Amino acid sequence: MEKTALSQKLEYVKQVLTTANQFDHAVNVLMYDQETICPIDGMEEQGEVMAFLGNESYKLIKEPAFVEAAEYLYEHRSELEELDRVMAEQLHRNYLQTKNVTPELQHEFSRVFNRSFVNWSKAREAADYSLFAPSLHEVTDVNHRMIELRGKDAAGNTPYDALLDDYERGMTSDMLDEAFGACKERLIPLLEKIQKSPKKIRTDFLHRPVNEERQAKMAKWLLTQMRFNFKRGAFTTSEHPFTAGLGRYDTRVTTHYYPDQFLASMYSIIHEGGHALFDQNQPAENHDHFIIDGKTMGMHESVSRFYENRIGRSESFAEFVYPKVCELFPDAMDGVSEKEFYEGLNVVKPTLIRTESDEFTYTFHIIIRYEIEKALFAGEIKVEDIPAIWSRKYQEYLGVSPATDREGALQDVHWASGFGYFPTYAIGNFYNAMYYNRMKQEVAVEDAIREGNFEPVNSWMINHVFAKADKLSPQEWIKDITGREFTPVDFLDYLEEKYSKIYEL
Repeated sequence: MEKTALSQKLEYVKQVLTTANQFDHAVNVLMYDQETICPIDGMEEQGEVMAFLGNESYKLIKEPAFVEAAEYLYEHRSELEELDRVMAEQLHRNYLQTKNVTPELQHEFSRVFNRSFVNWSKAREAADYSLFAPSLHEVTDVNHRMIELRGKDAAGNTPYDALLDDYERGMTSDMLDEAFGACKERLIPLLEKIQKSPKKIRTDFLHRPVNEERQAKMAKWLLTQMRFNFKRGAFTTSEHPFTAGLGRYDTRVTTHYYPDQFLASMYSIIHEGGHALFDQNQPAENHDHFIIDGKTMGMHESVSRFYENRIGRSESFAEFVYPKVCELFPDAMDGVSEKEFYEGLNVVKPTLIRTESDEFTYTFHIIIRYEIEKALFAGEIKVEDIPAIWSRKYQEYLGVSPATDREGALQDVHWASGFGYFPTYAIGNFYNAMYYNRMKQEVAVEDAIREGNFEPVNSWMINHVFAKADKLSPQEWIKDITGREFTPVDFLDYLEEKYSKIYEL
C-alpha cells in the first residue's frame, strides 16, 4: 500500500525525534551528574559537553526538512489521530518560540546558562552574591533576546508574560497579580492572628540531631509507601533537591540531609516523590508520540505539593507516619506525642529559606520572588539591587531578613537558567486545592492515608490528574478535572480552615 504524504512526513518526524531524544537523554544524565556528584572544578567542562550535545539535538529539529514536515503535520492536524495531532501542535508551538534561534545562537545561550549554574554554585558556597551577579546579567540579556526573537509570536502582553507562558501556558502577570493580591488580602491578616495566638506549638524536637543514615532509611521508606517504583527510579543527595526524568524508565529524585532538621529531608523526598509519581505513571502512548513534555510546571508542582502538603502534612498522614518516625528517630522523638508531632509539622514560623518554610508562609516566598523577577525583567530594578530588595521584602512580608546572601538571593538555583518558574509553585497549590476538593467527593482520602494505603489516592490521580496532562492546556486540564475555572479561593479557604483550627483562632 502506497504511503500518503501525510504518513510519510509523520514517519520522518518521529524518526528525527527519536534521534533527538537520544541526545537529550545523554544531556539529562550529565545534568543529573553535575548536580549530584560532579566536582565543582569539573562542572564547567561538563557544562560545555552538555551544551554541545544539546545543540546536536537542536540542530536536528532546525533542519529545513524537519521544519517543513512538522509544519505540514500542523497544517493537516485535523487529519491526524489525537496523539499525533497533539504532537503536531506541540511542535508548532516550539517552532514559533525558536524559529529565529539558530543552532549557533542556541549553543551560545546554553553556554550562558551552564556558566551561570557554575557561578551560582561558587557564589552560594562563598555566600557572595557579587560572584553570581555578572552571570545574572547575562541570563537576563539572554531571556530578553529569546523573547525579542519571537516577535509577534511571543505569548502574552509583555515580555515577562512570554516567560511565564514557557512554564505555564496561558498564564499572565495580570492573572497572577489578581491571584497573589487575593493571597495577600487574606493571608497577611491571618498571619498576624496566628502570631498573636496564645497557642504555643512545641518545636524543640524538630532540631534534635538525626544522622544521615537514619534520614536515608526514612527517605527510602517514604518513597516505598508512596509507591515509587525503584525498578524505574533511584534517589541520592544534592545541594538543592530535584527530580530528573532521564528517560521513559528512569526517574530519579534527590534530597538533602541536615543533621538538625530531619523534617527537611522527609518533606523534600515526599515533594520530589510526587514529581516522580507523575513521571512514572505517564501513559506509554505519550512517550510513543513524543508528547511527554506537554505538561506544565504548574501541573507538576501541583502534584508534588499535593503529596508534600495536602497528604504529607495532614492529620491522617501524621497518625500513619508517627510510629515509623519514632522507630527511626528515637532520640529526636523521645517524649513527643502524636499531637505534638502533627502540630510541629504545621507550625507557622516565618523563615528565610523557601524550601524549608512552612506550608502557610510558603506563598509569601513565591510572591517575593515573583515581584523581584517581574520588576527586573521590566527594567524597573537592577541585578545589583536584588539583595537589598530581597531583604526589604522579606522584612515587609515575613518580618525576617537574611544575614548572608546564601540564605538570601542565592538560596535558589532557578535564576541561573532564567525567569518565570517560581510562580508555578503557588499555581500548583491553587490547582491541587481545587482537585483535592473534587477527589474527596469520590475517595475516602483521610481513611486511606491513615492506613498507609496510597493506592486509592494514586489511582484517582492517575485517572484524573495525570492522564490528560500532556494533551490539554492548563486551563482546559483543571476544568476537565474539577468542572471549574482556575481560582486561588480553594487554597485560601483550606489554609484558613486548617490553621484557624491548629492555632485555635
